[in-house]
Amino acid sequence: MTFPLRKLALAAGCMLFAGQLLAAEEPKRPECIAPASPGGGFDLTCKLAQSALVNEKLLSKPMRVTYMPGGVGAVAYNAVVAQRPADGGTLVAWSSGSLLNLAQGKFGRFDESAVRWLAAVGTSYGAIAVKADSPYKSLDDLVKALKKDPGSVVIGSGGTVGSQDWMQTALIAKAAGINPRELRYVALEGGGEIATALLGGHIQVGSTDISDSMPHILSGDMRLLAVFSEKRLDEPEMKNIPTAKEQGYDIVWPVVRGFYLGQRSAMPTTPGGKTPSTNCWPPTSSPSCVTSASCSRSP
Repeated sequence: MTFPLRKLALAAGCMLFAGQLLAAEEPKRPECIAPASPGGGFDLTCKLAQSALVNEKLLSKPMRVTYMPGGVGAVAYNAVVAQRPADGGTLVAWSSGSLLNLAQGKFGRFDESAVRWLAAVGTSYGAIAVKADSPYKSLDDLVKALKKDPGSVVIGSGGTVGSQDWMQTALIAKAAGINPRELRYVALEGGGEIATALLGGHIQVGSTDISDSMPHILSGDMRLLAVFSEKRLDEPEMKNIPTAKEQGYDIVWPVVRGFYLGQRSAMPTTPGGKTPSTNCWPPTSSPSCVTSASCSRSP
């Protein structure tokens, strides 16, 4: 189920801890902050890094995973910037949904330069989820219900109007000639809360992420009406999930995930004592380290 993130989540952790490990020192209290409630994509991103770093013997013990929900990452962002800017042992998970809200000024007084962006480590895709016994069997079924009465379908999304999850359903509504502002939304905090609300019958549709949904798909409790990828995903558990495009809705929505850390955290150094020119150090410290990370130059 861990989908494309399984092979990629290790990369950022390798970069973060490499300098300390080369000096034969582990971070004293390694931690990954998942800026949402348990069970969603942030949680998955941290858990994958947690297990991968131990499996690769880069850490002797699993790092803590701390949950800090609020504002699709805003609470965690402000906490790290204001209170922990020099904490080099703490990874914070981010998603493209976080970046969208940050770009809209929803993270408060801090902008994108307030942290050190470590790496984008993998891509998932947006999806529309319903309970297994839902009367909606396809996107067309859902659109017909929305056209008849937009307010009759309760849709749960991570974040408020303008968020990534809201955008996904807004694009469907626009393609169907429906005013997105007529839809009935419930703002929730990440994929974990969306799944809980959906399975509990509090919402009828979840605008979510395929990686958040797969445990519930595999258990038989949930179905996906569509995934917002270019084509069907080449994974055994996902190959039967239809795309929005094949159902006549030309919508593709990748969900990028990665890590950042405090702006003043120490950068790793090479054995000669120099700071590498990118955050992708060390390129060969582990057979599976940084194999597919998207790395950017230090700010």
